Amino acid sequence: MTIRTRNIYDPSDDKPYKLSRSKVDNFIRCKRCFYIDRRLGVSEPPGFPFNINSAVDELLKKEFDLYRKKGEPHPYMLETGKNLIPFQHELLDEWRENFKGVQYHHKKTNFILTGAVDDLWFDLDTEEVIVVDYKSTSKNSEVTIDEEWQDGYRRQMDFYQWLMRKNGFKVSNSGYFVYCNGDKSKRKFSNKISFKVSILEYVGNDYWVEDTILEIKQILNSNKLPETSNECKMCSFINSHQEVTK
Repeated sequence: MTIRTRNIYDPSDDKPYKLSRSKVDNFIRCKRCFYIDRRLGVSEPPGFPFNINSAVDELLKKEFDLYRKKGEPHPYMLETGKNLIPFQHELLDEWRENFKGVQYHHKKTNFILTGAVDDLWFDLDTEEVIVVDYKSTSKNSEVTIDEEWQDGYRRQMDFYQWLMRKNGFKVSNSGYFVYCNGDKSKRKFSNKISFKVSILEYVGNDYWVEDTILEIKQILNSNKLPETSNECKMCSFINSHQEVTK
């Protein structure tokens, strides 16, 4: 086991501590694993990279940027029935970049909260910024954003909306998921995958963000390890492993 020596929270350190959107979501899933990671320096095993999904994201960004340069709506935007165009801002590339993203210094906790957005659109009628997230999958049924396992997707949108508001932007409660569903019904591969793209509206609510950040601060300042979560797969694995090897 390797104990990390960087990016560890120290209650006595008065320098701002950077906390990403994904780490906030880890806290919601399991406070104990989050504490072990951020306070004690033991990270969970990394997941596998989703390179195909990343490729789809990158190509979507390039495609929307072509319309951004022209100041015209992408055809997907027309499906919403709203007067939308890609949002233009000099910091957009930075906001999209992992480990940078949109940032906000939360003075009460001295946290720098960050999150890398996929895209931002602009409603010409309401003059609101719209947060957009790209998702990719391959399933036989229609894609939705309503499943219980997609709680993290919805929180992701809430958090990005909160970050943009904290940076002084007028942000719409409505965000959109550009959801690309790979078609597996084709007779052969032919060096390509066809996607059905759905534009799914989600009405966000960032009410939970502030209280969650304050709770994170309280728990990180404590020297007490949080209780094991019954719903955490990592905690369940560790407990089962210890049970059979003790």
